[in-house]
Amino acid sequence: MQTSIASPIVPSIAPAGADLRAARAPVPTRIVAATVAGNALEFYDFVTYAFFAVYIGRTFFPAATPMGSLLLSVAVFGVGFFTRPLGGILIGAYADRAGRRPAMLLTITLITVGTLGLALTPSYASIGLAAPIIVVVCRLVQGLALGGEVGPATAFLVEAAPEGKRGLYASWQLASQGAAACVAGLVGMAMNAMLAPQDMAAWGWRVPFLVGLLLVPVAIYLRHRMPETLHASPPRAENSGKAGLVRHRRLIVLAILIVLGGTVSSYVVNFMTTYAITTLKMSPGIALSATVVGGFCTMVFSLVGGWLSDRFGRKSTMLWPRVLAVFATVPAFMLLVAQPGTGMLLAVSAVLAALTAISGAASLVAIPELLPRGIRATGMSIAYAVGVSLFGGTTQLLITWLIGITGNASVPAWYVAATSVVTVIAMLMLPESRDHRLED
Repeated sequence: MQTSIASPIVPSIAPAGADLRAARAPVPTRIVAATVAGNALEFYDFVTYAFFAVYIGRTFFPAATPMGSLLLSVAVFGVGFFTRPLGGILIGAYADRAGRRPAMLLTITLITVGTLGLALTPSYASIGLAAPIIVVVCRLVQGLALGGEVGPATAFLVEAAPEGKRGLYASWQLASQGAAACVAGLVGMAMNAMLAPQDMAAWGWRVPFLVGLLLVPVAIYLRHRMPETLHASPPRAENSGKAGLVRHRRLIVLAILIVLGGTVSSYVVNFMTTYAITTLKMSPGIALSATVVGGFCTMVFSLVGGWLSDRFGRKSTMLWPRVLAVFATVPAFMLLVAQPGTGMLLAVSAVLAALTAISGAASLVAIPELLPRGIRATGMSIAYAVGVSLFGGTTQLLITWLIGITGNASVPAWYVAATSVVTVIAMLMLPESRDHRLED
């Protein structure tokens, strides 16, 4: 995998009306690194909140019961998804107008502001109601940034990829999210091993956010040095702006439904740490290991999915793993509930993450391939942000609430299976795009 990604890539800057894959000049490997590093950093900051939801709930959202505090915490996790569609529209449109690079510099700046505020905000015990208000504002800023990140970053990777490798290159978008989850889990495990429980609850959970901020200057430096892959001439009127979005509305709706299945599965994997602590009554150290395994499998199998999609096509690569998820997730969770050991927890996390990553990698390259240049970043941003906002932002709150009122610890699996059925239907309606010429 590393050998393939190290080969020269090129920006898709061509004369008006020409194929975007023509007239290319070599671009250093650091260009992919700039996209991946910035994207990973933004997702690291965002998903770290999910991993430490228990501690954040106790710090900012005191309640009469631990379950009440956790519900408030995961509800605020969901708040970060409200601004994702807005970020997708505004920053996606900015990327289609001004370029991919300035849009990605904007998103990393916003995520830094949101994360810094979250890491440094005093507790509810110190400043009262101001604390949860500040946390909510920080989550909204983070959501705005992530809503606008995926479209420009994915469009850039698709446009910069060499002939026949768009799937592999675009798969680094999802792989970087897996790397972020893996690193966040490792940092969390290290903190849990070094600190006493009272110190972890008092201040230890803040350290992973501060660690992420140390990498911001590197990510900004790399993105400043990126080339621009947006076509130099204005796009055709029918393929840009509102007209372009209306013209391709069917594709965007299908894309939202495709994002649905992967989103629910991904956030169930991200929730496994909290699920293991609160529902399966495992220790935080063991619970965090599920995050590491899930993140690692996402990183590795995203690249596998990208490679497979280049070899066998986008449609079959995205479809069959999602079909397997429909039938395998419920039995896997039932085994986990019946035998809640470390090995079973890691196995379930690994299987769900791997299936989601293979399917998701193919999906994330197919959608921008089918969109014209003038709305590629906007359309991808809207599809991803809306799908993730509607279902990612509610997944953890919904399954926490359902487990609480039903007492059924297998609820997450049934939700994954049901949403995967919807996604499979949408995938069947999507055309194959592996050999599709990028529209100007």
